[in-house]
Amino acid sequence: MGRTQDTARGTGRLLIRRAQVFPTAARAARFLGVAPSAYLPPSDVPPPDAALDVPLMDVRIAGGRIITLSGRPLDPLPGEWVIDAGGGALIPGLHDHHVHLMSLAAAARSVWAGPPTVVDRSGLQAALRTAPAAGSVLAADPVAAADQDPGIAPKPGMGGVEGGWVRAVGYHPSVAGDLDRYVLDELCARRPVRVQHRGGALWVLNSAAIERAGVDSCRLPGVERDGAGLPTGRLWRMDDWLRENPAVPSVSLDLARVGRQAAARGVTGFTDATPGRGAGERALLVAAAASGALPQRLDLMRPEPGSHPARDRSDTGDRSDTGDRSDTGDRSDTGRPAGPGPRAGVGRRDDRGAGAARDARAEPDASPSRDGVPAMEAADGTARVTDGPVKIILDDDRLPGLDRLICRVDAAHQRGHPVAVHCVTRVQTVLTLAALTAAGPVDQRRFAGQPPSVGRHRLVGRHAAGSGDRIEHGAVIPAELYGELRGAGLTVVTQPNFVAERGDHYLAEVTDEDPASLYPAASLVRAGVRLAAGTDGPFGGSDPWAAVYAAVHRRTAAGRTLGGHERLGSAAALCLFLGHPGDPARLRTVRPGAPADLCLTSCGLADLLAEPSAAWVRLTLVAGVPIHAALA
Repeated sequence: MGRTQDTARGTGRLLIRRAQVFPTAARAARFLGVAPSAYLPPSDVPPPDAALDVPLMDVRIAGGRIITLSGRPLDPLPGEWVIDAGGGALIPGLHDHHVHLMSLAAAARSVWAGPPTVVDRSGLQAALRTAPAAGSVLAADPVAAADQDPGIAPKPGMGGVEGGWVRAVGYHPSVAGDLDRYVLDELCARRPVRVQHRGGALWVLNSAAIERAGVDSCRLPGVERDGAGLPTGRLWRMDDWLRENPAVPSVSLDLARVGRQAAARGVTGFTDATPGRGAGERALLVAAAASGALPQRLDLMRPEPGSHPARDRSDTGDRSDTGDRSDTGDRSDTGRPAGPGPRAGVGRRDDRGAGAARDARAEPDASPSRDGVPAMEAADGTARVTDGPVKIILDDDRLPGLDRLICRVDAAHQRGHPVAVHCVTRVQTVLTLAALTAAGPVDQRRFAGQPPSVGRHRLVGRHAAGSGDRIEHGAVIPAELYGELRGAGLTVVTQPNFVAERGDHYLAEVTDEDPASLYPAASLVRAGVRLAAGTDGPFGGSDPWAAVYAAVHRRTAAGRTLGGHERLGSAAALCLFLGHPGDPARLRTVRPGAPADLCLTSCGLADLLAEPSAAWVRLTLVAGVPIHAALA
C-alpha cells in the first residue's frame, strides 16, 4: 500500500465500491414486511438463492458512520481511501452475544485436556507430562499459536505452566473418567497439576498441587473430602480462592491476541457474560479497549445488585479460574448443569444473600461509565464500552425458590437493568420464565443505553419486541413454553456450536431429554421467539462462523445429524450474530447514519451463505477504522 493510500486510510474516510450490501433497511423491509427497527425474525430472512439478486452498491463512510449508499458509482473525494470490493459481501460486523474474554485469554496459556484433540487416558497423560515450562512459546510457530482457537481444537500439550504448575482446561470424563487427586497422581505426580472440567465449575488438583495450595487446611464448603476427611482434589466453585491463593500462580492474559483473532473473523463486538465481575476485572477490559488491544465494542454484563463479586485486584489475575462460574451452557452431557455435581455429603457454597457486601457497581447511573473508569467513545461518537444486563446464575442442585428469584429479578429491574439468566435444564427454564412473568418490568425512568423497544414489550406482526431480559443458552426449552417466551418478549441467546462440538456426547449420555431437542433454533423462530447466538468461548469454540455453520447443518463431529428439524437457513443463522448488543435479536442493517461496524468478504453473498467461513473475511471496520485488513 502506497504512502498516499496509507494516509487516506488513516483519515477514517472510506469509499467501498462494488459491494453486495446486506442487509439494507430497504431490503429487510421488502423481504420481511416489517419496519427495519422492529425485530427481524431469522426465519424470514431470505434464503441463499435470494442473495443472487443483491445489486452492487458503493458505500461512503466518514466520521465513523455510513454516509451514503448508492447504486450508481460514486466519485472519490479528496483524502478518501478507496476499496474495490469486487462484488464481495458487505455485512454488519459480527457480534458475539455471549463470550468470556478473560477466560478466553487465559485458555490460550493452558494445556488442552479434552476432546477433540485429547480423547483418551494416554493422550491426557502425554499432554500433562509434556506441558512446556513457564514462559515457553505456546506453539513452535508463533503465528500458528496466535491463530489457534483454544475453545475447539488446540494441539495436545499446547499451553503453559506458570511457576512449575500445569494448568489444563477443557476436560471431559469421556477422556479418562471422573478425575480426583489419585487419578491425576497416576498421570502426572512430579509437578503440581490442576485440571478444569469443561463446564467451568470444577477444578481437580493432584497431591502436589493440594500440598502447595494448602487445600487440606481450607474449610470452605467447596473442598470435597472423602470419608476420612481428606481432600479428594475436587474443588467446586473455588475459583476466587484459587486466584487469591499466593501459592497458585496466575496466568498472564493476552487480550490483544483475542482481539486480533476476532477481528480476523469479522467480529466487531463482544458481550462479556462473566457474572460477578469485579471492578478490577472491568477496569482491565476497559483498559484493553482504550489501548486498542481489544478493538471491538464491549458490552459487559453486570453483577447482581447486592452480590459480592471478586475483590478488586490491580494485577491481571487468572480470570479463567473464575471462568464463568459454571455458566457455560454445558449440560455436562448428563442433564446436570455445567459440570458434574458434587458427590453426596459434600458441602456447598451458600447463595450470596442480601446481607453480602454490596458492590458499588450495582447502583444505577445515567452514563456508560462505571467504577470510576470512563467508557471511551468510538470515532462515531458512540460508547466503545457499555454495561449490559444483570447476570443471574442458576444450578439445579441449589435452585432458589420462586419468590427468591423474583426478588433477584426485581432488584435488577428496579435499577433499570434487564437480566440475563443462565438456563441449561428444563427446571431452570421453567423457573426463570415463572419469575420473569411475575416480576415487575424494567424501570424505564432509570433505564438508559438500550434500544427504544427494550423494557416495553409490544407486538410487531406475530413477533414480540424485546423486554430486554434474556435466557442464556436455552439448552432445554419445552415447546409448551414457546408462547409464553414470545409473549414476554424474552430473547434466547443460544450456542449452536455446542451441537457440533458436543453432539456425540449428548447422543451417548443424555438420557433425561431428547438429544435432538437440545439447543432448539428453527422451532423457536417459527413460534415467534426472539433468538440470537454467542459462542460461549472458551467453553465453546470462539469462531462465530463455525457456530453459523453448525446452526445450518447440526452435524456432530462424527458426522451424525442432531435435531435436523432445528436447522436454520444460512442467512438466518448468520443473522444470529448480526443483532444489536443491547437487543440481540434486533437486526442491524447497513444504512446511512449507522455506525460503520462492518465486515467485507472476498466472496459474494451467495458463496458466503453457501459456505460460511472466517476464511472469506477481507476487511473488518469498527466505527470506520480498520481493525483487520487482508487487502491485496
